[in-house]
Amino acid sequence: MFYKDERLALFIDGSNLYAAAKSLGFDIDYKLLRQEFMRRGKMLRAFYYTALLENDEYSPIRPLVDWLHYNGFTMVTKPAKEYTDSQGRRKVKGNMDIELAVNAMELAPHVDHIVLFSGDGDFRPLIESLQRQGVRVSVVSTIRSQPPMISDELRRQADNFIELEGLKEAIGRPPRDPMPDREMAYSEEH
Repeated sequence: MFYKDERLALFIDGSNLYAAAKSLGFDIDYKLLRQEFMRRGKMLRAFYYTALLENDEYSPIRPLVDWLHYNGFTMVTKPAKEYTDSQGRRKVKGNMDIELAVNAMELAPHVDHIVLFSGDGDFRPLIESLQRQGVRVSVVSTIRSQPPMISDELRRQADNFIELEGLKEAIGRPPRDPMPDREMAYSEEH
């Protein structure tokens, strides 16, 4: 699936990857994740996308964002928007799809292979476009959760599908309890 001499970039949809790993019962060790893909090719960039609640005094995801920023990841964040739904529940919206797609299109001429950590079917047209530009695209998500965390269209469009559970030994650590739901606090409402 990977060639040692190919230029590689990682695009991580933070909330989507967090939810997929949680559904499989483990946490991602991002240092190990970066090392794993550096072994697979010449990694040019590792992007991580997440929305942040800017008005909270303490955001549970802030330590992760800071650590990633200082440890070789390119952080792409934006303020999450808070709203109240029709049942009066407080919700947070923070969709990063456009930012991820724009960055992938900009980087496409400089890479041979993009690894997308997301199961979001909205990325199918992006993958199709990247492939037309000669970029191979692998998607990392899971079909082993109930329900599966990857859309069928996305899985079919990708050059390679990498089952997240298959990476557990290389990039995972057991979940810590009790742990606040870092990424789930910033769910994407469509």
